[in-house]
Amino acid sequence: MFLLPDYRVRQRDYLLNISRAITAQLDLGEVLRMILQAATSMLAGEVGMIALRDGDDYHVRAVIGVDAEDAHLFDPLLEDLSPRTAGEFDMSLLHLKMRRVARVVDLNLSQVIALPMVVANNLLGILFIFRAYAGTPTENDNRLLQSFADQAAIAVHNARMYEFANQERNRLAAILDHSADGVMILDGGLHVERWNRALSRITGLQAEQAQGRHHDVVIRWKHREMGPDLQEAVDNGWPQRLSGDAAPDTLYVEGDLERLDGSTISVGITYAPLGKSNGELQNIIANVRDITHFREAEQLKSTFISVISHELKTPVALIKGYADTLSRDDADWDLGTIRGGLKVIEEEADRLGELIENLLAASKLQAEGMRLNLDDANLPLIAQQSIERFQTQTDRHELRIEFPEDFPIICGDATRLRQVLDNLVSNAIKYSPKGGEIVIRGRYDDKWVRVAVSDQGPGLPEDQLERVFERFHRVNNALTNNTQGTGLGLYLAHAVITAHGGRIWASNNPGGGATFSFTLPRRE
Repeated sequence: MFLLPDYRVRQRDYLLNISRAITAQLDLGEVLRMILQAATSMLAGEVGMIALRDGDDYHVRAVIGVDAEDAHLFDPLLEDLSPRTAGEFDMSLLHLKMRRVARVVDLNLSQVIALPMVVANNLLGILFIFRAYAGTPTENDNRLLQSFADQAAIAVHNARMYEFANQERNRLAAILDHSADGVMILDGGLHVERWNRALSRITGLQAEQAQGRHHDVVIRWKHREMGPDLQEAVDNGWPQRLSGDAAPDTLYVEGDLERLDGSTISVGITYAPLGKSNGELQNIIANVRDITHFREAEQLKSTFISVISHELKTPVALIKGYADTLSRDDADWDLGTIRGGLKVIEEEADRLGELIENLLAASKLQAEGMRLNLDDANLPLIAQQSIERFQTQTDRHELRIEFPEDFPIICGDATRLRQVLDNLVSNAIKYSPKGGEIVIRGRYDDKWVRVAVSDQGPGLPEDQLERVFERFHRVNNALTNNTQGTGLGLYLAHAVITAHGGRIWASNNPGGGATFSFTLPRRE
């Protein structure tokens, strides 16, 4: 007999109990193991195998009675099977293939029993049991075994759905945790359910510190510039749509957030509601974005417009004024007056040219980076030429250089380095209006050369020594407010020196004044 008659009642009870246990299990690997153990026990099998369907193919997912690494030896039994034909087995062919496999694995197998595992007319896989003896099943036996196979199929289906849901949950959790933006999920009462790593970085609060706390406790606005308070919005009826085809309203709030350490950070928060099937508010998903750099860019743009407008206005006004004056028909100017007016026009045109050159250089630097034409560069000669150019522009300053006679020739872009020294000397003149010495000094060692430009002006505030190299940045004091400049010169000087592999910095002199120094690598 297929099932031994003396044990039929016991087998049915066993089948019922094992079916309940299998369908209660959600781990796919454990489900497959339990199915094989139950099936081989009921049918007195030597070997059990489950092949699950993947598209039009079948792959062995679990075996019992042989080593797992030998499972691939049973692959010939799965050849020529398709979802359409797998339920209609050619048993003669299966037995032939089984005997071939049995010789390879050195097992005494006489019969193979193949049970299709079907859920809602969907073939999930095939359960194979291999026995050492042959038996003839009754119709009742077939119904009993197919019932077990159906229960096993349901268990496999449930475990697969759970595995898929678990994979999706883990995938979404990974996306949430590794998002560049802060993300928090609130429940209907505005308490935190999820809090990702980026939000911990933004606020300073770790997930365990935020979990379960009210939104207003963990999101503390120092200054809210745009959008309503979330609690007030909910109290006033937001969101208005949580059902139907129309998408629910989102809420956007922007401002400065107070971090855990008391500092502030500029953020923009988008709140998106998630509703239940009955239209009630279930969750709010908040996306928190650090907009500090965006704010800085906006401020930089405003500064650029303000500075450039001011810098263009003065020379243009002077050029137009002197040109209008000199071209008056009712005036008879002497040669000295004409030459003086033309000199002012020339100087202001040079200022405009320098301004435009700096703007173009800054724009090109942003777009392409700093490009250098490297060749021999004689820094003492470049410094001397700079001194000679600027000495004619001031009678209140004494300009000189101090370089050792054996100062080495370096590999660099001489034109760019001249721009750096011209800018440093020009700044030294502008920011020491009472006059004094301006000295360009050079030193060197085995690896580096160092050049420093010193003045006898008022110096720089200590907190501005690093910021002076930022684009459009100008020190905010009475002296700089009355001095023309765009804040681009030192920015470009920093870019040139950095491109050479060097370093530039500013420092205050003990006796007054400031020194701008840079180092460059020495290459023979």
